[in-house]
Amino acid sequence: MPVPKSEFDSLSPCDFYTPDELFEQEQMYTVYEIARLLQGLDPDAEIDRETEDVLLDWAIPWIMTNADDLVVAEPRSGDEPGYYGLTE
Repeated sequence: MPVPKSEFDSLSPCDFYTPDELFEQEQMYTVYEIARLLQGLDPDAEIDRETEDVLLDWAIPWIMTNADDLVVAEPRSGDEPGYYGLTE
């Protein structure tokens, strides 16, 4: 159910990192690592599964929105996710 804006102490702009701000040029990242980076966490940070699921809800649309600035690599093995990085 919608909530009136007046119920919040403060409102912030909805501002997301650009791929250039988030990634190192020569590195590739999994969607799980991207989810952590978008929250200001280390890509290897240990988080519980429920938190990771919520972070993925942010990461997947971010990847789709920024697809023109990204390259993708297939998983190196069947039990590994794909990887994303900056275009050259």
